[in-house]
Amino acid sequence: MKITGLLAIVLLLALSSQPLLGEVDASPEQVVDTLGKKLRVGANYYIISSLPYPKFGPGFGLALASLGKPCPQDVVVVNRYHGLPVTFTPINPTKGVIRVSTDLNIKFNTRSSCPHQSTVWKLGGFDFSKKQWFVGTGGVVGNPSLETIHNWFKIEKYDGAYKLMYCPSVVKSPKHLCKNVGVFVDEKGNKRLALTNVPFKVKFQQA
Repeated sequence: MKITGLLAIVLLLALSSQPLLGEVDASPEQVVDTLGKKLRVGANYYIISSLPYPKFGPGFGLALASLGKPCPQDVVVVNRYHGLPVTFTPINPTKGVIRVSTDLNIKFNTRSSCPHQSTVWKLGGFDFSKKQWFVGTGGVVGNPSLETIHNWFKIEKYDGAYKLMYCPSVVKSPKHLCKNVGVFVDEKGNKRLALTNVPFKVKFQQA
């Protein structure tokens, strides 16, 4: 009886140490570019439309513009142009690849016209006149905390392509927004990245 009981304990421990079905690779899916290659940390990419948008023109990319005030600069859509290259830095950059549903920083790989101002994306304050949250710059890379919570974005799969979201999970707090990043066209025709209900369908092209 003692031998039988010992064998039962050993068998139970062996089974409990085995991964369950589907738990072998629980990491989120890797993001790929227009050529099907994995997005790499620190590499340059253009964020471009996955389909032509009639009201925006035959194609678009993303760039910087000073709207309303010179600094910090805003992230805007530009027509017939692939825009400025960006780099992606996830919360754990040592992994080397970019995955969906993962907090990351986005930075334009260019110099800002604003002195001592970074080109890292950052959610700006609420614009009461336009009733919108706009995406601007002036953020920092890394250092996840409540102070940097507005600097973190995510890439999600969407309708055969991808979309960007502001839905930070680097700090657990029920007070932060979780919305799609879309396009808001203002009264002057400027196409600005903003938090919207309708997502912005994009793809990533190596620069």
